[in-house]
Amino acid sequence: MYIQNNQEGYKSRAYTDRPAYADFDAPAKFQAIESIIAKRLTQHPKAICSYSGGSDSDILIDLIERTRKVFSLPPIKYVFFNTGLEMQATKDHVEATARKYGVEIETVRPKVNIVNATRKYGIPFVSKIMSAGLSEWQKKDVPLSIAEEYDQAEDKPAKRRELKERYPGCESLINFLCCCNAAGEPRPNIQLVINSSKYMRDFIAECPPDFKISAQCCDCCKKQAAHRVQKDYDMIITGERRDEGGMRSVPRKDNTSLCFTETSSGQYRLRPLYYVSDTDKAWYKDSYGIRYSDAYEVYGLTRTGCCGCPISYKAVQDLELIQPYEPNVVKAAWAIFGPSYRYRQKYNEYKEARMRAEKIMPGQMSLEVGVACGDFVVSLLSMEGNGDDKNQIYWNKEASGNA
Repeated sequence: MYIQNNQEGYKSRAYTDRPAYADFDAPAKFQAIESIIAKRLTQHPKAICSYSGGSDSDILIDLIERTRKVFSLPPIKYVFFNTGLEMQATKDHVEATARKYGVEIETVRPKVNIVNATRKYGIPFVSKIMSAGLSEWQKKDVPLSIAEEYDQAEDKPAKRRELKERYPGCESLINFLCCCNAAGEPRPNIQLVINSSKYMRDFIAECPPDFKISAQCCDCCKKQAAHRVQKDYDMIITGERRDEGGMRSVPRKDNTSLCFTETSSGQYRLRPLYYVSDTDKAWYKDSYGIRYSDAYEVYGLTRTGCCGCPISYKAVQDLELIQPYEPNVVKAAWAIFGPSYRYRQKYNEYKEARMRAEKIMPGQMSLEVGVACGDFVVSLLSMEGNGDDKNQIYWNKEASGNA
């Protein structure tokens, strides 16, 4: 999954095993993508495409329909998955897009909606990877202190093996908490570990979450519904892009190029936009006169996705942009995801306090950060002293703007 580069450390094969067109500039990149779409639709004409009403989907459907007309290819099936928490702007845009291209975009609803899914499993926090790791931590009796054991161990692979024996069935959680791989080698900078978000392990230890964390709502509201409608098609087309980051930039076991692959079910999966950058998208939008939904063009959002999803670092900021136009959607998002929004704000304040403290006297002290009632006390202890003389920074979230 990861290879070592002597100068740049460990890099995902999504960056190293890439087709030549991935480095083309527009319009050459899109010409290559049109050729790929034409080839794969010719080989697998019974295809289904997920359309979300977002900007990536707008580029994707335009590319597909443009390619279909040029090569006289048969129509494909389009579906929109309504999670139960969607902006009216998105639903209106889905209908407008169907009329624009003269296609049908079927709306599919999940068997378990977003409200019931989050009540049963929990709500997301920071990212899907982080949510999955913390959800496993909440379910299993594995203390955070194993990370300190691992950090202090001289023989880290041996410690990793000992932890595996001590906590059977918890290998992925051990890797997540200790920031290592299955061989016990440190991997502090990859996305699959807790400290991929700076200081997260310390923050969780000092300020444990008081709500269930999980990204299972995505599985319930989108993936299960998708599997239900996609199972009878030969090829599934989706609009993931590597530039979106998170899980979409992590290689899958069956494919490293992430553009076209055969799945274990015998179906094929095509991701035409995987190597399309934000700059490429802007070029295409301007060149072909693509109009995004009002969520972008009027409200001012830069990304839609699942409305209010806490995985977006701008979730609360985006809800403020939506508020004047669709207050009921904003109210619903806060009712569903509120604990995660507040917990992330607390984490951001904790991280900022730590970073401010380190910046004041870098490399000259150890840090103790206490969390209490939303306020943070950062104690700076001189490494040369006996610990009795403390310089203390009091970080209050309401006063921090004037600090």
